Amino acid sequence: MSQAHQVWVIIPAAGSGRRMQSDIPKQYLPLAGRKVIEHTLERFTCNPRISGVMVCLSDDDQVFSSLQVDNPQKIRTTPGGRERVHSVLNGLLALDPLMRARDWVMVHDAARPCVHPADIDELLDNGLANVDGALLAVPVRDTLKRVEDGRIECTTDRSQLWHALTPQLFPYHALRDAIEKSLAAGAVVTDEAQAMELAGFHPRVVEGRPDNIKITHPRDLALAQIFLAAQLKEQA
Repeated sequence: MSQAHQVWVIIPAAGSGRRMQSDIPKQYLPLAGRKVIEHTLERFTCNPRISGVMVCLSDDDQVFSSLQVDNPQKIRTTPGGRERVHSVLNGLLALDPLMRARDWVMVHDAARPCVHPADIDELLDNGLANVDGALLAVPVRDTLKRVEDGRIECTTDRSQLWHALTPQLFPYHALRDAIEKSLAAGAVVTDEAQAMELAGFHPRVVEGRPDNIKITHPRDLALAQIFLAAQLKEQA
């Protein structure tokens, strides 16, 4: 990455994680001796190519300030929003005084603690060379069925389908404009690539590792612990 570019990471972490069936937001649940978000943050604060991390928090967050993370000087916080997209926009606006015309921003889910450092570097290598940006994704491997009222309507061709992951990497100003325009049009997008698509861009897909799971249900914690342990063995 050229030193002419900054790359900041935005991590929306204002959600309650209702599907986890817990009073504790999912980013603060225990995982392999730490909290979920501590693993997530470390993947970025320890990467020398990342300028800093902006975390978007709920107004009543009382946990984040007590976290133990390497390189805490790289972390800033800002209030989150009602939906994920609003939190991301708040993060973009909070970064505005720091960003220059050629700077980039990466957005990553707080509850994806298993993203591999090599995938982050692969995304940077490929994304920074593409003005439309890029995102990690994995090709769909299972047969897909379209279902209505519990019955199969048809089988969907999976040959061109991918599961979108995070992080996703885009030019800062292009992403901010795309999200602002999508919200003004009444579209609440579910990821940053969708906002860019609506603005006429065609982000590049970078194949990532399938262990980059998002913790959504209680059973995902056990799976994430297995993946983290396997990654540690790889690095040993």
